[in-house]
Parts: sequence; structure tokens; C-alpha cells
Amino acid sequence: MSTKEKTSYAHEAEEQLLDLKSLILYNDDHNTFDFVIETLIDVCEHDPMQAENCAMIAHFKGKCPVKSGTDKELLPYYTEMTNRELTVEIK
Repeated sequence: MSTKEKTSYAHEAEEQLLDLKSLILYNDDHNTFDFVIETLIDVCEHDPMQAENCAMIAHFKGKCPVKSGTDKELLPYYTEMTNRELTVEIK
């Protein structure tokens, strides 16, 4: 019986991992680095170094994952970042 419970928990954990998505920040030509960095700090709770790194990656590579979680967890971040006119996608 306990083996079945362990399998059940393992299966639930696996399902949660499969449901994880990323909030992707895309490069754009109208927002400044400072604005993007400030937004990542304010909205995504990044520390300044992490925010700067993500802004640079998005600038040079075209996109950067900035947050991970389920659709439900990422939706408020997505909404606020789009309200601030950043180009983001949950993928």
C-alpha cells in the first residue's frame, strides 16, 4: 500500500513538472534597458544583477526566460508586464 502512495506522489510531482511554463521576455526597440531592468526588479522580483543579465540576454539573443511556473502562477506577471508595454509570452 505504501508503495502505491509513493508512486502516486511521484506521478503528481511529475505532472506538476510537466505543467511548468516560462515567462519569456522578448527584445523590443522602444523600451530602455533601465525601464526593462526596473520592471524585472519590480514585477518579477529579480535582484539588480539578474534583471540586468536578463535584459542583456533578451537584447542580444532576442528573448530570455525571466520566470517559471504554472500558467496560473505566471498570469499576473504576464499581465503586469504587458500593461507596462513589454513584449512577453507564456510558453
